[in-house]
Amino acid sequence: MTREMKLTDNVIRSFGVAKLFRENSDKITSVDYSANGETLISSSDDDSIVIYDCVNGVPKRTLNSKKYGVDLIRYTHAANTALHSSTKVDDTIRYLSLHDNKYIRYFPGHTKKVVTLCMSPINDSFLSGSMDKTIRLWDLRSQNCQGQMHLTGRPVAAFDPEGLIFAAGINSEMLKLYDLRSFDRGPFATFKLPQDKECDWTGLKFSGDGKLILISTNGSVIRLIDAFQGTPLQTFMGHANNKGIPLEASFSPDSQFVFSGSTDGRIHCWNTETGAKVAVLNCDHPNPVQCVQFNPKYMMLATCCTNTAFWLPFVDE
Repeated sequence: MTREMKLTDNVIRSFGVAKLFRENSDKITSVDYSANGETLISSSDDDSIVIYDCVNGVPKRTLNSKKYGVDLIRYTHAANTALHSSTKVDDTIRYLSLHDNKYIRYFPGHTKKVVTLCMSPINDSFLSGSMDKTIRLWDLRSQNCQGQMHLTGRPVAAFDPEGLIFAAGINSEMLKLYDLRSFDRGPFATFKLPQDKECDWTGLKFSGDGKLILISTNGSVIRLIDAFQGTPLQTFMGHANNKGIPLEASFSPDSQFVFSGSTDGRIHCWNTETGAKVAVLNCDHPNPVQCVQFNPKYMMLATCCTNTAFWLPFVDE
């Protein structure tokens, strides 16, 4: 795997599947890379957590969460611990030691399914949002919620790369930006966007340079917004989503490209500046590709349906 290569249209078009893993018996619902890019962790509807070694391209370990189920798995800043939401028993968020598969702490409070979970890029705080129409701010060191916001609909939320502000998407039509130090005073910016009648917002991400916000949906549109002005910049379309599934969309680390899966098992890539589609990558994904993420440190893409594919470029630029 290479760190030096620059991402270009040609490099992206050359991406092919280097490894395909069939560790799971049901759909993979979320993935997350460690900050150093060396491991990838996944959660699945089969109640398992699989950790992959990205450098050697092998599965490293499988942990089971049969009692509580597992969704929205996220690495914390320590590479051997992770956070995840639950799919059984209750809607508590759980903090897991991957080293010995024991829970370090529980974060109770949400009364309905947790649909967004994100770790601060700079410290031990994290955000969660739930179908109970609240967004909560937490600290890994305390089981008590540090603050909460009541909304009027399904939330999506994300930290900016500096970890100083966070964005909350509300009711699939409004984007609010909050300063973390004073979020109880309300948002410092609110952007109203054209509402998608056909679909709901299901994911929110800042680009690595902090200038762009990506909104993914459970429909066949992905929106790109200017993070400072709130102006719509691009609408990415042409990928299949005929099942109302929350398909993940992700930036490349250089913020130049956006990747998304589709319900027909293909991977689509667009240029953030021009909005043009750069490539449609084919793989043996037999089911909808719900998870797509680019490695933060290495030239590698991971995509998942019920199986997991590691993609590498096959050109020398």
